[in-house]
Amino acid sequence: MTALTRLESQPAHEHAMSTAGSVKHIYQQLLLGDAGEQKRVLAQTFLRAQLQQAAGLPEELPQEPSTWRVWVEQHCAEVARQYADYLQQRKAGGPRQYFSHKAQALFFLQAVAPTKLVDGAWLHGLLPQWRDPRFEGLIGTFLEELGDGNPARNHVAIYRKLLAEQGLQDSGVIADGRYLQGAIQLALGECGDDFLPEVIGYNLGYEQLPLHLLISAYELSELGIDPYYFTLHVTIDNASTGHAQKAVQSVLQLLPLEGDREDFLRRVALGYRLNDLGQGSRVIIESFDLYREVLSMLERKRPFGQHMHSDYCRFEGKTVNQWLSAPEQLPGFLTAMENKGWIKRHQDPQDSRFWQLIEGDGAAMFGVFSPYEKQLLHDWIAGDWTPEHSAPAIRRSNRGAVEAEVPANDPDIHCLQAALQGLAAHEQMAVLIPWLSAHRHSHPAGLMATRRFIELKSSLR
Repeated sequence: MTALTRLESQPAHEHAMSTAGSVKHIYQQLLLGDAGEQKRVLAQTFLRAQLQQAAGLPEELPQEPSTWRVWVEQHCAEVARQYADYLQQRKAGGPRQYFSHKAQALFFLQAVAPTKLVDGAWLHGLLPQWRDPRFEGLIGTFLEELGDGNPARNHVAIYRKLLAEQGLQDSGVIADGRYLQGAIQLALGECGDDFLPEVIGYNLGYEQLPLHLLISAYELSELGIDPYYFTLHVTIDNASTGHAQKAVQSVLQLLPLEGDREDFLRRVALGYRLNDLGQGSRVIIESFDLYREVLSMLERKRPFGQHMHSDYCRFEGKTVNQWLSAPEQLPGFLTAMENKGWIKRHQDPQDSRFWQLIEGDGAAMFGVFSPYEKQLLHDWIAGDWTPEHSAPAIRRSNRGAVEAEVPANDPDIHCLQAALQGLAAHEQMAVLIPWLSAHRHSHPAGLMATRRFIELKSSLR
């Protein structure tokens, strides 16, 4: 009986999932929890439930593995053709297809952050197989996700820097369901030994070049947002020499020679379908509603502001504190400010007195709204108005910049060095592997551990 069959036969998985909490809570436990049996059981239980969901999705992977290489190349060629059509439409004067304004782009970047901040995690559980040449492509893919220990190329570090630059560090606004794909990746990484076919099937699906990656990079650049994280994936997820090609090769190398190939391939296909669970990038982008997001943002602010305003300023007979006393009054409050001329929709936001209170030199409400929250308000006020040039609407500081230098007295570096002291080269590998986990690898000690892992892996062959 396979590991998957054993787990599927346990009827208690639904109860276990219900007691584990929200998807976000499971995500955080898998990301931040200490390694141990409890974490492993949680990962298995969660993964088992997701595989049952995936079993009901349409089958897209061709049944014959010998056709996969050509299938991947054809997919990549079709994506290139669709992107060429997109570029032609844009050059002909067509509008952006994903992000109608900057606030929508920032909404997307924040919504997908739980997945991007664990990039590569699904392969972490395969690191103990570093001696087996059949795993070379998968482990190589994982190490490239980690930037080979270079912070300038580490995918998680790059995305964290992007979030910081755009003021998108408030994870409390991310919907629970948007943690699903990240939690799946963490669970796969925790269970790599028991769920090897599912891991390599998921990897095969995840490393295919998607059209949304190309369009997102193009439109983020137009909006003045650094697209490097996305352009980096365009180059490495190619069907010629990149992760997509390595994914196919890895499946073919790990197929059993005498064992149950049919069961193995069934599980590979099931792992592949895990990619389709939850909301994809295009669905997330299309779910954005600017007015609704403005109201949601104001509701989050309302409990902190409903007693902070003086009574001298009134809108339609109510003080600001009275308007903020109940969430259902927020739409009316915005309308009242419009009626009084404090908000001038479809004009330059600089013409609105309300905007002048929150942005600019001497703004009375400076610091009340985050950069993303200000972008929401800016784009809602601007409406149909477009500036004569594309200068950034909201000034940014460099407070979010991520420093690549390692502090001389970094305690994690000292801890890792002490743990490695006196160990033989092959013994060091077991110490290094936990430092390459999703929670650690983008930090200074994790980056150092990645470089040392690569060095030893090469020398111990």
